Amino acid sequence: MSAIKAHVVKGRIVLDEPVELPEGAAVEVFLLVEDEPSPAERAELERAIEDGAEDFVRGDFVDAREFALRLAAKP
Repeated sequence: MSAIKAHVVKGRIVLDEPVELPEGAAVEVFLLVEDEPSPAERAELERAIEDGAEDFVRGDFVDAREFALRLAAKP
């Protein structure tokens, strides 16, 4: 799947660049929401990133592969 950039003109989707597609080709359109986080949300995210980095430095984390294997083994 490739992303194609476009914009809306008078309620219609217009591609930013020409694309060669066969006649009748099916396409799916996903809306890209570009909401910026509020200052409080941004601060919370930055705190969480800092906490995670501190956990990593302390060695307080679980290897992702081991975690996935344990999850897959559960009934």
